[in-house]
Amino acid sequence: MTPPRPVRTLPDAHRGGGSTASLTLRAYRLLEEAIVTQQIAPGASVTEAQLSELIGMSRMPTREAVRRLVRENLLVVLPKRGIVVRPIDAHAQLRLLETRREVERLLARLVARESTAVQKETLRELASRFEVAARNADTLAFVHADKSFNELCLASCANDFVIDAMRLMQGPSRRFWFQRSRDAEILAESASLHAALALAMASGDADAAARASDRLLDSAERFARRAIEEAHPAIPSFR
Repeated sequence: MTPPRPVRTLPDAHRGGGSTASLTLRAYRLLEEAIVTQQIAPGASVTEAQLSELIGMSRMPTREAVRRLVRENLLVVLPKRGIVVRPIDAHAQLRLLETRREVERLLARLVARESTAVQKETLRELASRFEVAARNADTLAFVHADKSFNELCLASCANDFVIDAMRLMQGPSRRFWFQRSRDAEILAESASLHAALALAMASGDADAAARASDRLLDSAERFARRAIEEAHPAIPSFR
């Protein structure tokens, strides 16, 4: 396998200090972004040593980050193959979205209801970041804003069961979206819908937040179905 390129997109790579927990979080964030943005290709076999070198961190935080990414359905450990990046599967994405729709609707309600004034202000700031990313056609800016948005929602929803469920789905969803984001229409629509969801949550209106979540999932499902159709175009009938 061709070794993955070193990760350069996040500024917080290990500089030699920090607690074990903070180093593990840094390693996780760097590896998660490298997988989501496909700096490490879907289906690639990698070693722990390669991943450590990729992010410029030691083996221990890298190992813990790998364990978390396995739990979050981005990596899998296979006998004789070692660590493998899960392939992208549009059919699996549709099944994921079916589940995510229900959980994310609840998450949207909880964030609208439970978030603090400071968190609501951050949601409004994130809405602006989504809008700027769309105007500039800046996919990486969207990816960074989306990660911050996801983490803020989980931090403010006050429900451990929702947090656990969402963590299983967010990484694969983000990676599938990134693969499709070369289409300017997808970037613009997704950024607009994320901004609307963030503002609905910030308003404190749980019903409006739930509706905004459904609109976002409608869009995600439509693009997943389009990916399937493009991969397997219908054969015209001549009868």
